[in-house]
Amino acid sequence: MRLSTKTRYGVRAIFDIAYHGQDQPGVAAQAKDIARREDIPLRYLEQIFQDLKRAGLVESKRGPRGGYSLKRSAEEITLGDVVRALQGPIEEMFVVEDTAQNSSARPRRARQSASAGAAEGSAPATELGSRAITSRTVTVALWRELATHVSQWFDSVSISDLVLRGEELGLPRAGAGQPMYYI
Repeated sequence: MRLSTKTRYGVRAIFDIAYHGQDQPGVAAQAKDIARREDIPLRYLEQIFQDLKRAGLVESKRGPRGGYSLKRSAEEITLGDVVRALQGPIEEMFVVEDTAQNSSARPRRARQSASAGAAEGSAPATELGSRAITSRTVTVALWRELATHVSQWFDSVSISDLVLRGEELGLPRAGAGQPMYYI
């Protein structure tokens, strides 16, 4: 499993909006500020925001006080939502050959002997119903189970959970500690 750079940047951008805009509801975070804080190229970040916007995770506002804000609360947006918006289904990140599909398309016959199977370059198979069972069948099921667990974990972590982690680690908020000047 590998998360793309786009996905990692997207998670950081969504976190940045939630973390630094939390004290100011309705105030949009400007892409240039997020790009600077998160060290993400601005043009690439804008492309990421377009995908996040299409997925219904962020909304944009034009104008001098424009920028991006979360479309739903940070409690409602999960890492799974962000990953799926930027990289597609989490289960597809685990490259798994679909043996069930292959075996239903052309059913295998049980091998006459182990040596006959070895001569053809494949592992010996046993017959279970109309589908041959091989070691690949067992491992494919294992990888699918892992993909399900990973997907469930991504869905269990909300953006507000990341905000809490940032607070626990003492991550400074934007504008914190800066003097306010009034005219």
